[in-house]
Amino acid sequence: MTFHMAMVAGEASGDLLASLLLKGLKARWPEIHAYGIGGPAMAQEGFQARWPSDRLAVRGYVEVLRHFPDIWNIRRQLGRQLIQERPQIFVGVDAPDFNLGLERQLRSCGIKTVHFVCPSIWAWRGGRVHRLSQSTDHVLCLFPFEPALLEPHGLRATYVGHPLADVIPMEPPRTLARRSLGLRDADTVIALLPGSRRSEVAYIAATLFEAAARIDRLQPGAQFVVPVAAGLRSQVQAILATLKGPPIQLVEGRSHEVLAACDLTLIASGTATLEAALFKRPMVVAYKMHPLSWAMMKRMAYQPWVSLPNILARDFLVPELIQEACTAQALATEALAWLNDAQRRKQVQEQFHHIHCVLRRDTARCAADAIAKEIES
Repeated sequence: MTFHMAMVAGEASGDLLASLLLKGLKARWPEIHAYGIGGPAMAQEGFQARWPSDRLAVRGYVEVLRHFPDIWNIRRQLGRQLIQERPQIFVGVDAPDFNLGLERQLRSCGIKTVHFVCPSIWAWRGGRVHRLSQSTDHVLCLFPFEPALLEPHGLRATYVGHPLADVIPMEPPRTLARRSLGLRDADTVIALLPGSRRSEVAYIAATLFEAAARIDRLQPGAQFVVPVAAGLRSQVQAILATLKGPPIQLVEGRSHEVLAACDLTLIASGTATLEAALFKRPMVVAYKMHPLSWAMMKRMAYQPWVSLPNILARDFLVPELIQEACTAQALATEALAWLNDAQRRKQVQEQFHHIHCVLRRDTARCAADAIAKEIES
């Protein structure tokens, strides 16, 4: 019997998380029919995307305003379709600003809803927990401390671990990854990850590339590699064309290979920082956005950290250079500090190993079990 499930994943990280979840669901329900909004990783698992996930990949208040009519229209159309088709369950993968409103609409019509990835109410905008309680029947949590935060609000929640902790090996295949990318074992390799959204690349990429040029001048010989998110190669190439610096190798996707191969990464804040931590790679976290968006977000923050490795450790394991502090000079200085301190690199790798152990929980199976119980209830 075919199991019908609707899903929405709103960006590259959500696409990856949803694809890993789909693998577990297919093991339980081989005849699953999953459809909605998704990306290429989900498509590889047989997902049928009515809209591509990159249509929703917008961050920052000012940026969202420009795209709001298109995004609102997509949600309106999808909501009407799902109410008519009545899938057995809807799973919203992250993207809370889009998914919670859709989930509330579907739930009011008797369609079961699950939200995969607890919104970061522990970091900022804690009031979202009330929207969450009105919108979803069950929350699948990536981090162990989250279910206890949701329980007082009457939310059913299950800690399922992080699917990336299951698929990323405890010992990264450094040598194999370097051979695949044409890099030598003796090379110093620095990965540059400017983000997976066009707005992120527009604000961050040039600063990362200028930092690479400074590093090359101060400590020549490093190899720089950029894993380019789907559809962003021409944008990255256009930025590179305006700058002078060392050769920078662009590869399509393959971010996990690049992180496995590198000695250090300069990286945009987001899910990619957790991936880098699971690959046990020292990093310098960078982020820039529209000044007005930053001013609004900064006022709502509850804690001093913005990157997931630091949030999980509740300490500044890795440097964070945000907004005005995110300069090429500062990035280069922090990068060279990592490269010239082997003991510090060893210590942070040990801490990343501990984080990996905590998050490894066979997420696909745990999530499939929770979804099955929700359907049966």
